Amino acid sequence: MPEADTQGEKDFHLDVPASTAGFFLKGSGSYDWGMQNRLARIFRPETGRTVMLAFDHGYFQGPTTGLERVDVSIAPLGPYADALMLTRGMLRTSIPSSHQGGVVMRASGGPSILKDLSNERIAIDIDDAVRMNVHALAVQVFVGGEYETQSVENMTRLVSAGYRYGMPVLGVTAVGKELTRDARYLGLATRMCAELGAQIVKTYYVDEGFERVTAGCPVPIVMAGGKKLPELDALTMAYRAVSEGAAGVDMGRNIFQSEAPAAMIQAVAAVVHGGSSPAEAHELYRELVEGRALAQTS
Repeated sequence: MPEADTQGEKDFHLDVPASTAGFFLKGSGSYDWGMQNRLARIFRPETGRTVMLAFDHGYFQGPTTGLERVDVSIAPLGPYADALMLTRGMLRTSIPSSHQGGVVMRASGGPSILKDLSNERIAIDIDDAVRMNVHALAVQVFVGGEYETQSVENMTRLVSAGYRYGMPVLGVTAVGKELTRDARYLGLATRMCAELGAQIVKTYYVDEGFERVTAGCPVPIVMAGGKKLPELDALTMAYRAVSEGAAGVDMGRNIFQSEAPAAMIQAVAAVVHGGSSPAEAHELYRELVEGRALAQTS
């Protein structure tokens, strides 16, 4: 038996009120400890923002340019990202288990780029996600698409399962060729995802009205990078998005298809977390590129 505690007077800090600090992330104050902890692995508590690196494109379009060898091109970028967005196949085969950042796993899939992409199903069992120590599950929601109801049900089923395990769900608003990508549509799609339980929503940036999209969504919105842009344009889009209420970015092609992916993701982080202007971040990008070139020639 342990000996009795005979150290004398105890200090209960009677002059210090018990801590009742709220959680740092928008709309997340009532979640269980486990879910909040997982969200804190994706978003930096000191800024409330995230730089996610998305490379799940192969789940419907195969070896995308820049993703031919994820172990070679993407794994070295892991330390620069707050979270990786990927499939379970790539996590198990190509990302070291020593990875310290967040992991957001693609949880829906089915059709290839040759078919109607909205005809997705849930593609992972949540037990497997928990087994891999994943921090959130991502599911595509095709508002206005042929299989809209089915995709919404995919998300709500994952949300219900996620609450049992403390697993957040990222609702990804998909925009088909036949749909108008404007603030009215994105406001509808993002609000639907949040109303139906998604803890995070990923959507596209629009030049007009994006601040209304973020204001109308009660959970964090993360901006999708979209198609490859010139580096300065991509940094400008990220700057405008976070200035207008986004809680960070989830970029893929604008990073891994950049001339210098490691330099680009650091420049994006300077915008998202450091408050750098697009011009300042682009200058950082150029300095990192030039530094790499000098190192290679020395």
